[in-house]
Amino acid sequence: MTDTPQGETGDRKRQALRPLARLVPYVVRYKGLVIGAAISLVLAAATTLSLPTAVRRMIDHGFSDADGQLIDNYFAMLVVLAALLAVASGARYYFVITLGERVVSDLRRDVFSHVMTLSASFFDRAMSGEIVSRLTADTTQIKSVVGATASVALRNLILCIGALTMMVITSPSLSGVVIAAIPVIVLPIVAFGRRVRARSRRAQDTLADATAYASEAIGSVRAFQAFTNEALATSRFSRAVETAFDAARTSAKTRALLTAFAIFLVFSSVVAVLWIGAQNVLSGTMSAGTLGQFLLYAVFAAGALGALSEVWGELQQAAGAAERLSELLDEDPLIVSPAKPVSLPRPAAGAVAFEEVSFAYPTRPGESAVSGLEFSIRPGETVAVVGPSGAGKSTVFALLLRQYDPTAGTVRLDGVDLREAALDEARSRFAIVPQDVAIFSGTAADNIAFARPGATREAVVEAAKAAQAHEFIEALPQGYDTEVGERGLTLSGGQRQRIAIARAILRDAPVLLLDEATSALDAESEKLVQKALEKLMQGRTTIVIAHRLATILKADRILVMQNGRIVEEGTHASLSKKKDGIYSRLAKLQFDDGARALAGAAE
Repeated sequence: MTDTPQGETGDRKRQALRPLARLVPYVVRYKGLVIGAAISLVLAAATTLSLPTAVRRMIDHGFSDADGQLIDNYFAMLVVLAALLAVASGARYYFVITLGERVVSDLRRDVFSHVMTLSASFFDRAMSGEIVSRLTADTTQIKSVVGATASVALRNLILCIGALTMMVITSPSLSGVVIAAIPVIVLPIVAFGRRVRARSRRAQDTLADATAYASEAIGSVRAFQAFTNEALATSRFSRAVETAFDAARTSAKTRALLTAFAIFLVFSSVVAVLWIGAQNVLSGTMSAGTLGQFLLYAVFAAGALGALSEVWGELQQAAGAAERLSELLDEDPLIVSPAKPVSLPRPAAGAVAFEEVSFAYPTRPGESAVSGLEFSIRPGETVAVVGPSGAGKSTVFALLLRQYDPTAGTVRLDGVDLREAALDEARSRFAIVPQDVAIFSGTAADNIAFARPGATREAVVEAAKAAQAHEFIEALPQGYDTEVGERGLTLSGGQRQRIAIARAILRDAPVLLLDEATSALDAESEKLVQKALEKLMQGRTTIVIAHRLATILKADRILVMQNGRIVEEGTHASLSKKKDGIYSRLAKLQFDDGARALAGAAE
């Protein structure tokens, strides 16, 4: 352990630059913009560096010769140089800003695309608001660097090197004083830079936490209002914002100290050089024009170094943002298609089998959701899965859709292990009507067509009719083109569920998964939708998760789960006869309570 500090220091230096290296492939895609920016950058720097030479010649020759025409020529040349500098600077701005916008657009697209491929286990532990923060705030920080900061850094680096070179040519003795001061200026900048990066990363993390909470609170604003907890939400968000502000202020304080320290050292060295040069002019060893030229180069170099100190802080801040985005891009999905997938049989039959399947959620590795689960479902069969909450019913659907892979055993579709099939092909054979329906901002037609992008309006309308959704959709202000709002908040629970059923009808998959598909419907709508589902279920393998047993009386088989295992199996009639069975107890509770409720209503 005693010999590690030096190695750790080297690692930290490399790590400080490594996140930004992730952006290089995005930049080199646009060689035209890069070349245009580079030419403009060099031209602007070269034009700037030529100005002190013109000033020296004018001072040493123009005034001494008292030649007005010569002075006029020099001033005319300065105007030409100013015009050239203006054109080069404008071109540089266009190229670098366009490059920054293009790189960040590609980066946002790639990060979002990658996030959409990540497995369910990632979203079990990640907050959606934090992911959105990385896609917005962090990419904006990177856009600033790629589009402006990097250009400013390169411009000032070229100016600094060019000015130092010209200073050596102009006066080697004075240059020695300036060059000796550079390490004193640069080393503190590098040291401070590490602290800036660490504190910038903390500021970005705390801002992401605030954004995550805001996203969650806004999405649940009706619940906050219903429980009169607006003040609670505001208070918690205010604390999160204050924490983010404190972190940002600490980062800004560190950058301010870095900038002030660098500028003081830089311009103190310029003053020292000016004093020494003035002595040389007085002694006659240097002309006034040469001192003026050297001084201008020294100011250029000093200004460039001062600007680099600020830019270094911004680069460190961007490195923190790039690091956070890299964490997302480096996150590997656990559920992927195999390199050489096995083709599923065609035409699809819809046979499903669980063979000694065990599984525990990654967030609860010590608690089995299902254990030794084994059953098979024949093509076209309707099977209901019932049991108390936490029995593992929803886990069956999650494993079928391959949102997770079993820790032991095999899940098969038409005889093929799902892990050996192409992920998209396997999932395309399922249509699901979940209990918690996902409705997206957009039109009613868009939400139904979500099941089959590109579906014709006629197909969408037919699916809606079959799901008993056509009538309420037609009654909306713009019919099928009505915007339904974020998460479909303008629709009732029953309407959202009928849209989900229309999706399943439109998808036309061989295996139908129903998770309490009629739970949010009133009695009249439930009866109509049940008829639509019965028609949809014909010729399809159907697996129904049900809490209300009245909806599964016609199922071919009923699987009763408890503690992740199947403890009973049979039809409604056969299971109801088992006096001590779980199903008979559930049936007695539901049907007897229902009968008493109807009797009470009649009285």
